[in-house]
Amino acid sequence: MNSIWSESVKINGFDKLKENIKTDVLIIGGGIAGILCAYFLNESGVDYILAEGKNIGGGITKNTTAKITSQHGLLYDKLLKKLGYDKAKAYLDSNQLALSKFIELSKTYSCDFEEKSAFVYSLSDRKVIEKEVAAVNKLGFNAEFAGDISLPFDIAGAVKFENQAQFNPMKFIEGISKSLNIYENTFVRELGKNTAITDTAEIKAEHIIIASHFPFLNKHGGYFLKMYQHRSYVIALENAANIDGMYLQETKNGMSFRNYKGFLLIGGGDHRTGKQGGNWNVLREFAKKHYPNSTEKYAWAAQDCMSLDNIPYIGRYSKSTPNLYVATGFNKWGMTGSMVSAMLLTDMIAGRNSPYAEIFSPSRGMLKPQLLLNGITAAANLLSFSTKRCPHMGCALKWNKTERTWDCPCHGSRFEKDGTLIDNPATGGLKS
Repeated sequence: MNSIWSESVKINGFDKLKENIKTDVLIIGGGIAGILCAYFLNESGVDYILAEGKNIGGGITKNTTAKITSQHGLLYDKLLKKLGYDKAKAYLDSNQLALSKFIELSKTYSCDFEEKSAFVYSLSDRKVIEKEVAAVNKLGFNAEFAGDISLPFDIAGAVKFENQAQFNPMKFIEGISKSLNIYENTFVRELGKNTAITDTAEIKAEHIIIASHFPFLNKHGGYFLKMYQHRSYVIALENAANIDGMYLQETKNGMSFRNYKGFLLIGGGDHRTGKQGGNWNVLREFAKKHYPNSTEKYAWAAQDCMSLDNIPYIGRYSKSTPNLYVATGFNKWGMTGSMVSAMLLTDMIAGRNSPYAEIFSPSRGMLKPQLLLNGITAAANLLSFSTKRCPHMGCALKWNKTERTWDCPCHGSRFEKDGTLIDNPATGGLKS
């Protein structure tokens, strides 16, 4: 199913790379993270190219809910307790900087940009909301406690961030990509030292940025252990309420709300890729109960890379690969995460120090409870019997009857019924 964003704009295509080429920087991946990396490198006068396996914006970006906010669930109280004041503030400041950059760019690139307040609400736990408000205020940002919100049910309370934003990501990409050096339908199958190999050409580069959603290079970085993928679902309703803000429930499988023009977007039904979840059924039941006069016009699903500690991996791919970089693990907050990635990686390539490098370093400690769960899940599925195996690392694929796809519960690769690759880290389809 197509999202409301992909239906709203058709982006002019770019050529396929057909001959060997050299560049200072190669960006792999044409989602919003890769596009923004290209934009900042271009602004800095750096020689670069971007290689996208299909079409720019055609992967996860077109399926986002497109909220631009530094409010990432109930995160800051946890960061203060686990990482301390300086790192928690660095995370907040970097995301606020990303928001301000989107505000600046939206004045040049028309993208239905709107400043809105963002809310994280709880149905039953006022105390957890109060703790988050206090934590954010301690970090120097003016969060507020809200007792009522514009949703059709009662809450215990909500954390309110003013002056956040929402937009149309595909309109943004259409505008900002026009002057960038991009090749589409140029799928990188393999990486060697300073070399990327596609189906039709080789690309030599001094620096390589992997912005392909889930990193596909397994021999460095351990991303197959320190990340998993998570699916969530969205419906767009016509003739529903104008809720005048962006809303997220604080529970792991909570619901999400925002408006776009005459539509109400409701998100939820989450589950780990390869597992079972509520999917669109949960959303449709909610809409039937609370917005009985509405009509569903669009329905789509997104897939997000989840890190061990709810902080993205942005920086050098590993300690042993000084000229290889990564931007991944955005934990459902890919808009600000992508902007932070672009600014931070451009600074690193240009030899500039960034105050945010440490907090996002992919080489930070991995000893987190989620690491054990990821390892157990991978081991169980490697040992499971299945006639369909993921070409990434051999895990048993699961049939997703709702979306009619083969999904990998280990690392999130997905395939059409006929074996065609949909989502990475696999770099090819299933063999018949």
